[in-house]
Amino acid sequence: MDKVVVGALVRDGRVLLVHRRPDKRAYPDVWDLPGGVMEAGESELGALARELHEELDVQIATSSASHLCRVTAGPAEGPALLSAWLVRDWQGTPANVAPEEHDDIGWFGLEELPPPAHVLVRTALVDALRGRRG
Repeated sequence: MDKVVVGALVRDGRVLLVHRRPDKRAYPDVWDLPGGVMEAGESELGALARELHEELDVQIATSSASHLCRVTAGPAEGPALLSAWLVRDWQGTPANVAPEEHDDIGWFGLEELPPPAHVLVRTALVDALRGRRG
């Protein structure tokens, strides 16, 4: 089973989401948290730092990351273990430097969050943003 990490970059009560391209096999044409598949030997935070650098050209402060939740996601014939993290500190201005992965990025407040790709991840994120955890 693949292991996937995603990160919620949060600033001023808003979260950065990426819009997955319509031709993606998993979760096409939806807004989601950026991230990707862990490579052999990587820690979750190491993979998260690599993925967010590759996709958004930012350097996260791993010490600012707090774990949100872990869920099994994806199709029954090929599920993945997804681990979501909240990231409050990074260097650089997020940009879409992986157009083969997503076709847009945007900042969303709690009241404007689009329908989630993963309901449990969204619930954990909303709780963290409201100060209930994280």
